[in-house]
Amino acid sequence: MSHDDDDMLFDDDAPPSQKAASGPAPWEILIVDDEKSVHQVTELVMGDFTFDGRPMRFTHCYSAAEARVLLGQPNQFALILLDVVMESEHAGLDLVRYIREELGNSTARIVLRTGQPGQAPQAYVLKSFDINDYREKTDLTHAKLSTVFYSALRGYRDLMRLERARIGLRRSIDAITHVCDSDNLRSFCSSVLEQASALLGHDGEGVCASRVNAYAAARQGESLKVLAVTPAYAGLQSDETLDHLPVPVRHAFMRCMRERRDHHGDTWYACYYRTREGNESLLYMSFSDAIGDSDRELLALFSANVASTYEKLVQREEAAATQDAIIGILGEALERRSAVAGDHVVRVGEIAAMLACAAGLPPQLIRQLRQAAGLHDIGHSGVPDTVLNTPGALSGEQWAVMRSHCQTGRDMLSRSNQPVLQLAATIAYEHHERWDGSGYPRGLPGERISMAGRIAALADFVDAMVSPRCYRPAWPLDYTLEQVRQESGKRFDPALVQHLLAETEALRALYARLPPA
Repeated sequence: MSHDDDDMLFDDDAPPSQKAASGPAPWEILIVDDEKSVHQVTELVMGDFTFDGRPMRFTHCYSAAEARVLLGQPNQFALILLDVVMESEHAGLDLVRYIREELGNSTARIVLRTGQPGQAPQAYVLKSFDINDYREKTDLTHAKLSTVFYSALRGYRDLMRLERARIGLRRSIDAITHVCDSDNLRSFCSSVLEQASALLGHDGEGVCASRVNAYAAARQGESLKVLAVTPAYAGLQSDETLDHLPVPVRHAFMRCMRERRDHHGDTWYACYYRTREGNESLLYMSFSDAIGDSDRELLALFSANVASTYEKLVQREEAAATQDAIIGILGEALERRSAVAGDHVVRVGEIAAMLACAAGLPPQLIRQLRQAAGLHDIGHSGVPDTVLNTPGALSGEQWAVMRSHCQTGRDMLSRSNQPVLQLAATIAYEHHERWDGSGYPRGLPGERISMAGRIAALADFVDAMVSPRCYRPAWPLDYTLEQVRQESGKRFDPALVQHLLAETEALRALYARLPPA
């Protein structure tokens, strides 16, 4: 089916009020014939004909060449009455092939008409060409033309219904895909609104709200929070309360929550869902046209499945929030034990995320690096205080103990199968490797060091330099960046060094926000 047919199925060019005033859209009929009298008689005889409550609208072409130009433009012709012999003996037959094969239009019903049956025998034409009927031009009575019109328009209508069902199925599959691809509750809710509108093929506007905090899934008591809106409701704040919603939305939500069930009107639908934990989610959609029972049933089914996905996302974000909190606690414990001043683990995570973003890594990996990079020194938990906080140079024996923290950190973190902690295990093991192969514990060179290890090594170095230590004062950021530049290709990945230097202002902003103690 062509794009033009999609437009016909979901034609919303005119506002609903204009459509209602002008009546139902007419069936588009194209007459292609080089005899003007055939056009006149056909329109005269069938001018008052209606089908499914819709009248006819006739368009006239007097040659196959003229019809080619017209059909090559966007159109919605349901029926084409086509002469066989025009500028050539087979002009009509050539036009059939053009419509079906070149234009790819398989939905328009084509009825061939000829005044010279011997030129194109009926049996041959019906077998060789994708047409829907074959008539003689003398069949111009109302009875005979009515038979042609009923048959053709009924077939076209049924094809459109099948095509609409196919498009609806495709949109449903897309809707599910987009919903499941959402990374957090707020993007999930935005996806719900977009896909609910597309699902029915109507212009839809809506609001998605919940009693669950969008990020931490903390209970909000009786406070309803708006999670996402479509453009028509763009004036609402993301955390708008129930009292400030537009009146129709507020009334629909209040009734849904009071009665704990869905409600609808002719052009709107409000879906209510209460999870097993007592959290409530609500979806309000309003449409430009009236929606029927089948549309409401489809939207209700879609909303029910969406609500189940919503609950799983809430649980996932709760788990993610818990993981963030645990990692933060571990990082703080490390700082306290190693006497590292300030938010070292937080800043290392921020710098690592900055580098990962500049390097073009996927968003999910960037988020994981922000968490995991801060655990690079978790192996310090296995290093005695006498070694860890030595103010001067370490002895050979002490240095061997200190170097063991890479293996210790890996052993601790690799016990978990969580992706973030697996990534942290790699970072803990490799963040002292060097680009030229002179690092430890394995002396890996270049790209044999994982990207995460290379990023964490650079992030740790920068923050360690600008932060005070028990054995030295802090160095200025500009001096630190100059040291990084000198170590490019030696200690650090040259590409990552360039990314870091390009983010100098972002680094200054980070240290203005989270200055070392």
